[in-house]
Amino acid sequence: MNTKSIRLSKSDFKFLNEHFEKAIMSEYNKTRLRTEIKNAVIYSDHELPNDVISLNRETTIISTENGKEFNFTLVKPSEANMAQNKVSIFAPISIALIGYQTGDLINWEMPDGIKEFKIIDVKSVIY
Repeated sequence: MNTKSIRLSKSDFKFLNEHFEKAIMSEYNKTRLRTEIKNAVIYSDHELPNDVISLNRETTIISTENGKEFNFTLVKPSEANMAQNKVSIFAPISIALIGYQTGDLINWEMPDGIKEFKIIDVKSVIY
């Protein structure tokens, strides 16, 4: 389990707090995310380090179990589109990763059990 505090921009922190209770997720993930939000280090939007996963940042991760890579962008639920690799901030993988940065190892409960991922790249997306 990762004991490092997550890093959030003020706008991500505000969005998560405003929409947290409406999100559909397991109790395990809800409890964990609630704790992570409470203990997060908050940055002004323009000061959040570039390698921290947040809304509208493209992320590449790798499964430590099978070496499979995943590439997607975290977006608000209304913008989610799997065909464009845009994943809702409240999807299990997004909840697992938000606030972590390149090089971090993350363990999180996914629909098929606890999985470990390594963050290998994060970059801002311009729309």
